[in-house]
Amino acid sequence: MSEKPSSEHKSAADNNIRYVNLYEADDKIYTRRITGFYQRLRRYTGLPLMLGFLIMPWLVIDGRPAILFDLPERKFHILWLTFWPQDAMYLAWLLVIAAFLLFTVTVLVGRVWCGFTCPQTVWTQMFIWAEHLCEGDRNKRMKLDAQPWGFEKLWRKGATQSIWIVISLVTSLTFVGYFTPVRDLVVGFFTFNLDLITTFWVFLYLVATYMNAGFMREQFCKYICPYARFQAVMYDQDTLTVSYNSVRGEKRGPRKIGDDYKAQGLGDCIDCSWCVQVCPVDIDIRDGLQAECIDCGLCVDACNSVMDKMDYPRGLISFTTEDAILNGKTKVFRPRLLGYGLMLTIMISMFIYSIATRVPVGLEAQRDRGVRMYRVVEDSIQNVYTLKISNMDRATHTYDVEVEGDYQFDVQGYKSIPAIEGEVLTIPVRVSVKKSELKSKKSEIRFRVRARENPEITATNTTTFIGP
Repeated sequence: MSEKPSSEHKSAADNNIRYVNLYEADDKIYTRRITGFYQRLRRYTGLPLMLGFLIMPWLVIDGRPAILFDLPERKFHILWLTFWPQDAMYLAWLLVIAAFLLFTVTVLVGRVWCGFTCPQTVWTQMFIWAEHLCEGDRNKRMKLDAQPWGFEKLWRKGATQSIWIVISLVTSLTFVGYFTPVRDLVVGFFTFNLDLITTFWVFLYLVATYMNAGFMREQFCKYICPYARFQAVMYDQDTLTVSYNSVRGEKRGPRKIGDDYKAQGLGDCIDCSWCVQVCPVDIDIRDGLQAECIDCGLCVDACNSVMDKMDYPRGLISFTTEDAILNGKTKVFRPRLLGYGLMLTIMISMFIYSIATRVPVGLEAQRDRGVRMYRVVEDSIQNVYTLKISNMDRATHTYDVEVEGDYQFDVQGYKSIPAIEGEVLTIPVRVSVKKSELKSKKSEIRFRVRARENPEITATNTTTFIGP
C-alpha cells in the first residue's frame, strides 16, 4: 500500500508550479542599465546590421539600387544580379540554408541569434536606449510613471515618444525602400506626393515598428515567436547557454562584504536580483533553462559586476553548458552538430556554385498546336514550333538559334531580334528534314539559343520531331 505524500512534499511540488493567467496584462518591465562585455557585444553586433539595413537601399550599382525587389516588374535586383520569378528555386534554397544555419548555431551556442542579432532585439534595444536617455535609469522611470502628470513627466514622455516615432519612421521608409526606389520614396513622402498604396505601407510599418518595439517587446518573444517553442528539441547537455551555477550559488542570501558567508551555509549568490532587473524578458535565470530566455548575456554582466563588488570569482552566471557545470567538461564535436555542419557546408557550396554558373537566359520550345503534327513540303518533312526566349541578363542580347538531333535538321523562318533586359521573345520557327533521311515517326530534337554578344550565354530545350 502506497503512502500518502506528506505536506512537505506537497509544498515542495507547489513551489515548482507556475500559475499563469492568460487574461491578465503583464506588468511593465523596467530594465536596469548595465555595462559589461555582453552589453558591448550586443551593441557591436547590432550596429553593423542596422547600418547595413539603412545604407543598402541607397547604394547604386549599374544605375539602379543595390537591392530592389521590384514586384510590379517582377524583378529582384540583388547587387550585380537580377532574379526573376522563374528563379524562385534560389529563394527556397536560401530559406533551407537559413534554417540549417539556425539549427547549427542553436545546437552550438543556444539562442544567441535572439539575444544579439534578431531585429526584435535590436529595435527593442534602441527603444530602451531612448527611455534611458529621456527618462533615466530603472528607478527613475518607475518613479516617473508613478507620479501624477506634470511638466517634467510630460516633456520626458513626449521626448521618448518622439524618438520612438522617428526611429519607426526611418525604419518604415527604409523597409519600403527595398521595394520602391528609396530616393523617390523619401522625396515623395516629405512632399506629400506618394500614391495611396505606398503611403499605406509606410504608415503600416511605422505603426507596426512603434507598437512592437515600444510596447509588445518581450511578449513577442514569449507568445508569438515560434523559435522559443522548438529550441528545446535542439538543445543537448553540451549546448552553450546562459546558465546559473546552482552548485556554487546556493544557498542564496544577503551578507556584508568580507563576511564568512560559507560558515553561514550560504553560497555565492547574494540574492540581489540584479540578474532579473536587467533581463529584457523578465525571467529569473536562477530558476533554470526557460523558453523565454534569449541568451542576451545581460544577466552575466550584471552578476559579474556584483561579484566584482563582493570580491568573489566571476562566472556565477555565465555562458556555459550543463556538462561543464556538473562534470567540468564539454564536448564540442557531437554527431548532431557535425551532421548539421556537414549539411550546411554542402548546401552553401552548391548554392554558391549554382549562382556562379547561373545562365541569364531561358528557353522553352513548344510544338505549335495550331497546325497539323507535321507537313510534307516537296521532299521534306516540316514541324512548326514556338520558341519563348527569356532574356534575364541586364544587357540587351541578340540570340541565334541552333538545332541538334539524330538527323540533319534545318531551321527556317527564324529572324534574330534584339531582346532587352527582362523581355520574353515569342517566335515561331519551322524545322525540316529530308524525307529520305527520316527513319522513325518520333525523334528527339534539341533547340539551343546563344547570345551573339557573349557566346557563353546559352540555353537548351529538348522536345520531339514528328514524322509520317
